[in-house]
Order: sequence, then structure tokens, then C-alpha cells
Amino acid sequence: MESLLLAGLGGALIGLLLTLFGGGGSVLATPWLIYVVGLTDTHAAIGTSAAAVAVNAATGLAAQARAGRVKWPCAITFGIAGLAGSLVGAHFAKQVDGQALLTWFAFAMIAIALSMLLPKKSAGDPSVRLTPPMVLKLAPIGLLAGLAAGFFGIGGGFLIAPGLMASTGMTLANASASSLVSVSLFGGATSLSYAASGQLVWPLFGALVVGGAGGTLAALPLAKMLESRVALARAIFALMVIAVAVFILLH
Repeated sequence: MESLLLAGLGGALIGLLLTLFGGGGSVLATPWLIYVVGLTDTHAAIGTSAAAVAVNAATGLAAQARAGRVKWPCAITFGIAGLAGSLVGAHFAKQVDGQALLTWFAFAMIAIALSMLLPKKSAGDPSVRLTPPMVLKLAPIGLLAGLAAGFFGIGGGFLIAPGLMASTGMTLANASASSLVSVSLFGGATSLSYAASGQLVWPLFGALVVGGAGGTLAALPLAKMLESRVALARAIFALMVIAVAVFILLH
């Protein structure tokens, strides 16, 4: 029971941070399961957190779709290309020693944090449409993003949104919304791969999802207060992610 409460608390914290600071928050799920909840199997922690990420992303996708921000043809093309990559990434991750995988995961956290510190550009074409030349750009970038997401058990949004913008020229708002298609697919494929190997802890997954929903609701009033200080908020969160990564490397 204590582990479920801690997982729920972690889900709430992650939901809170995601709502306040944007993408990248899901990367804290695996360290939380290992160092706070006490899950000793690194692979099970990655599989469980990937499943929770997929559900949270699907929930966010529904809201973004209702707002009309998702560029479905581009998003689906990117997602299908990356789906194969996520399965390959998850397969190779399960062959890697848990401690070594955790070390690589820490370096991925640092890369995510640094990407959050980069200035965000919102310029782009809000009416972008999928074209054959665009597919040739979307497919390889999607494959690489899926590979990384599957290997580390993360949503991969920090790679997907920039990849969509670079290959299609869409706006940041459209890319962020459309990226949730891939995050859902990649997280779902990764978690299914781990579940098939018996490396997904379902009770902890449920606690993460329920806690994440509560954290998101609690963060909404705070998010409005931080709207004028988005850059500062993201910088603080990025430094927090780096601090957790350093902790992992030292332990």
C-alpha cells in the first residue's frame, strides 16, 4: 500500500510539473519509481513509466484534438515511422544491464533538460499540409525519435516536436499538439514490449495515472500565474532534471 501511495504522489508531482513547465516532465517517472517507490528492477520501472506516459499523452491528445491543433496527416506519418523504432529501441534496452541502462538514462535526462533551455520559436505555417517530399523528411526523423523513446522508455516529446517543425514547417503550437500522437504510440509500444516480458508493474502504473490526473488539475490555477514567466519556469525545471540526473550518476 505504501508503494502505491508513493507512486500516486509521484504521478501527482509529475502531472503538476508537466502542466506548469511543459514537455520533459515524464522523464522523472523512472527515477521516482526506483529511488522513492523502491522498485529495484530498472527495466520494470521504465516499462511502467512508459505505460503511464502513453495514457497521459492520449488524454492530452484528446483535448488538443478538440481544439483543432493536431495536424493529423503529418502526425500519423511521423508516428507510424517511429513506431517501428520504438519497438526496436525497447528490444535493445531489455538486453542492456539495468545499471548501465540507468546511466544512459541519466545522460538522456541531461539532453532533455538542455533542450528545454533552448529558446522556443513559434513562427511557422499554421495551415501546413502533408506532401510527398515532406514524407521523406518525416519518416527518418520519426524513426530516430521512436528509437530513442523506446530505448529510454520516455515519451520523446522533446525530440518529436522539434522534428515535426523541422520536417514540415508547422508552428510550435501545432507541433506540440501533434507530437502527442507519437508520444502515445511510442509509449504504448514500449510498454507493451515490456509487459510481454513481464516487466510492467500494473498497480504502480494505475497509481501513476490516477496521481497524474490529480496533479494536472491541481496545477491549472498555478499555470495561469506562471504564463508571464514561462522561460524562467522552464529553466528552473530543466535545472531540476539535471540535478536528478547527477544524483543518478553519483549513485
